[in-house]
Amino acid sequence: MRTPGVCVSAVLAAFALGCAAQEQREAAAGPPSLSGNWAGTADAGAVQLELRLVLAEEEGLVSAPVTSLARWNWETHRTERLSFRLGAPVVTVSGDTISVPMLDFEASYTGTWSQNDDRISGTFTQAAETFPLELERSSEDEAETRRPQTPEEPFPYAAEDVTYSNPDGGHSLAATLARPTDGGPFPAVILISGSGQYERSRTGDGHDAFLVLADYLTRRGIAVLRYDDRGVGESTGDFSTATTEDFASDVLAGVTYLTTRDDVDPGKIGLAGQSEGGLIAPMAAVQSPDVSYIVLLAGPGVNGERISSAQMELRARANGASEEAIAEILQRQTAINEILMSEADPERSQEAIEAIIRTRFGKASVQERLLYSTTDDTSLAMVVSEEVRRVNTPWGRYFLTYEPAPTLEKVSVPVLAINGTRDLYVPHEENLREIEAALKRGGNTRYEIHALPGINHFLQHAETGTARESETIEETIAVEVLELVGDWIVRVTGG
Repeated sequence: MRTPGVCVSAVLAAFALGCAAQEQREAAAGPPSLSGNWAGTADAGAVQLELRLVLAEEEGLVSAPVTSLARWNWETHRTERLSFRLGAPVVTVSGDTISVPMLDFEASYTGTWSQNDDRISGTFTQAAETFPLELERSSEDEAETRRPQTPEEPFPYAAEDVTYSNPDGGHSLAATLARPTDGGPFPAVILISGSGQYERSRTGDGHDAFLVLADYLTRRGIAVLRYDDRGVGESTGDFSTATTEDFASDVLAGVTYLTTRDDVDPGKIGLAGQSEGGLIAPMAAVQSPDVSYIVLLAGPGVNGERISSAQMELRARANGASEEAIAEILQRQTAINEILMSEADPERSQEAIEAIIRTRFGKASVQERLLYSTTDDTSLAMVVSEEVRRVNTPWGRYFLTYEPAPTLEKVSVPVLAINGTRDLYVPHEENLREIEAALKRGGNTRYEIHALPGINHFLQHAETGTARESETIEETIAVEVLELVGDWIVRVTGG
């Protein structure tokens, strides 16, 4: 979901390591056998910092273009896995010991090459903190993580690209409807993504989560509609001015479209929303008599202001921040939220929030700085400005203040609410508790609440729950999540 506030708004705990070109004339030549690609991971608490060195010898010098295996893209707000050339510093070589300066990031790597096992063992140092880092020979192909759950054609079902209009927004939505080929009409479900601009497969962190979920459910006999968000992919409309309530109208347009299909049972249309999609699904359900069930996947049960503080505490602790640093982070987040909720002028709020972030960043530890995906004060200005612009919007203010409970109290259809115990973005205890309490107050007895051990916000088995870890996990969606959702929909629709 688009996490509110500045440091909460999807600022992943991933760090794009790199450096600018540096001249070191005194560097000595190294043995040719060091040439090639080297990759490894530094363990900085719960955060993993991946580093690739491409060592090459030329004219008596060993150079090392430093490459990150992953970086956070501030334009698309997603983590991308790629080979990203950031510079070619000259490496100092003394015997079997190499030293790679990364002055722009106040960092360096020093290691010793073992010819016996062909590994480089050493340390990565940054801002006076040191982490062990062992490099092994690698290839570009090895940078790609396997995604065994991603389906490949031919599919044992029909998949049709469709478009339909949203008269409220005056735009059209492009989607894919997958359905079984035999029988029908079928129960159907619309998949609703979390915050951020997503196309229909909900591609992020190297995973095609909605493609995997749709494939599983369609094989279970359920038609699945997944769509490009407004203004994304082949859908039209303006994403930047929309609020969560506007996104609910896009879902309702999809519901209306499905009722026109002969191959869809109009009495068995449901919604499944992940993260912010878990806010949107109840909104749409209480407005349409054609919604017969909803599934909330890591959906919020409290307002965005409470979520932003809770998630910042969890993420900071997962990144190894001290209790003192966590207290300061929470104070800062509270101040940022207050500005967003009280100052309607975007320029004044932008300026005020940037000032808060810059003041605090200068005192931050390495772990806390990683929440911003940068340690360089110059690049921080760009990072902060972009993040403030993204939440300093109608969406950001709406999300911080919207209370989901009153809407949940009006939901009368069956509800399945799932969250994982390692969710650092929508903490499971408070949010599942509040979802259940609201449903009870409204008199809804047809619901199930599940807190799944070891599952993160992205519905994977995880050790830490960080977004950076999500990308490194081969699994896209845990099998027990898929089965729980599939079994429940089949049961409530009488399939």
